[in-house]
Amino acid sequence: MSDNQQDINSEVPAEEQKEQTVESAEGQTTPEVENSEDVLTEEQAKIKELSEQLAASERKVADQQDSVLRAKAEVDNMRRRAAQDVEKARKFALEKFSSDLLDVADNLERALQAADKDNEVLKPMIEGVELTLKSLTGALEKHGVKEVNPEGEPFNPEFHQAMSMVPNPDVAPNTVIAVMQKGYELNGRLIRPAMVMVSTAASVDTQA
Repeated sequence: MSDNQQDINSEVPAEEQKEQTVESAEGQTTPEVENSEDVLTEEQAKIKELSEQLAASERKVADQQDSVLRAKAEVDNMRRRAAQDVEKARKFALEKFSSDLLDVADNLERALQAADKDNEVLKPMIEGVELTLKSLTGALEKHGVKEVNPEGEPFNPEFHQAMSMVPNPDVAPNTVIAVMQKGYELNGRLIRPAMVMVSTAASVDTQA
């Protein structure tokens, strides 16, 4: 530094030199600060991007789980329906065959009703028919065929077919007082209604 410059600097007060130095420092931005801000911005953008990707993945997983649950429920329903169909087929596969055998049972019962049980000659034949009917009835019951013999019970149109209505003061109205032909059901399903005679209220004679 020359002697003239030293003289000029020495003439400037110390406080003014200090203010100039502070202003010079405030007017400058260091490269380190700018770089730090850029790094923070990039990190925030990266975090935001990763958060969005995570949320999208979670939604995708939730959708897939829902699809799996729906598919499982549908498979369970199909399996249940198939099992029910198999059970129904097993229970009612003999419906037509059982219905055909009912005529045989009816004929055997009619034969017993018409037979002269006091005739000693016919007793062996009657016993044979009784044993045959008993065996047939046992075989039907073994395969789920059950008699519907509602004599003395209230009339039920779901299981009984009324053939006639007869006034009867001795029983309540709508009571089955006679069974003309037994009904049958197969594992709870009616395959033939019972043909019955039903009571009605006794008529009142109003004539003097």
